[in-house]
Amino acid sequence: MDIEKIRALSIAPIEQSYDKRDTILYALGLGYGADPLDDAELPFVYEDQLRCVPSFANNLCHPGFWAQRPEFGIDWVKILHAEQDFVIHKPLPGTGAISGHYKVAGIEDKGEGRGALLHQEKTLTDAQTGETYATVRSTLFLRGNGGEGGFGEKIVPAAALPERAADKVVEIATLPRQALIYRLSGDWNPLHADPKIARKAGFPMPILHGLCTNGLATRAILAHYCGNDVAKFRGMFVRFSKPVLPGETIRFEFFEEGAAQLRFRAIAVQRNEVVLDRCAATIS
Repeated sequence: MDIEKIRALSIAPIEQSYDKRDTILYALGLGYGADPLDDAELPFVYEDQLRCVPSFANNLCHPGFWAQRPEFGIDWVKILHAEQDFVIHKPLPGTGAISGHYKVAGIEDKGEGRGALLHQEKTLTDAQTGETYATVRSTLFLRGNGGEGGFGEKIVPAAALPERAADKVVEIATLPRQALIYRLSGDWNPLHADPKIARKAGFPMPILHGLCTNGLATRAILAHYCGNDVAKFRGMFVRFSKPVLPGETIRFEFFEEGAAQLRFRAIAVQRNEVVLDRCAATIS
């Protein structure tokens, strides 16, 4: 891995316009609208007074899979999405034109044979006014690298969850075809669609996108802590621990820490597997 080339990486600002179709399609990929008579979810899937799910910030202005370029020396086949953190400074509009500004914030070297963590940051701004909508951090686990050095500040590891009963439990059922809908919002990795490729990667079937599970957590928090008011959702951090299989039910266990802070985990009910762990959210 060429640390200096990664440190010097410059990605030109990426502009993306999205319309009502994009906003609604993203919400449908998270399972919104399963009950067509649910007035609380209707604003996310109907253009009249359309609301944008805050986690759409994760998908907007994607820079492409730059880590695949050979000059960086990253073993991209062994990359795993480890963490995702996003902060909402101003709610995303139902439709808009956004500019994404990227940088590689750092690499944490775990040592030879132990991998490395790569942190990249994205700032989303209004393409016309420059006003900031969101700041997004993605952490990639480079399993095939390590022992090659690093740079930037280390990220403080997420703390363990409280050892007590959850204050609230929310379950959301996913659809067997959910990954096929969600991928239309920009992640075309065949791992989420092609059974042959999924089996080659060691999975019994195509898996759900990690960012879809992230969006399901956003959906649960919006509904049960924000009254589906997107202005009350301020940010969320998740650590991906296991993949989700489409069709599974996800149980979210929330631990309330004051009026504005939540800690939580997510469990795939059918397998009793923790799929998101040591998570946190901020609400207002």
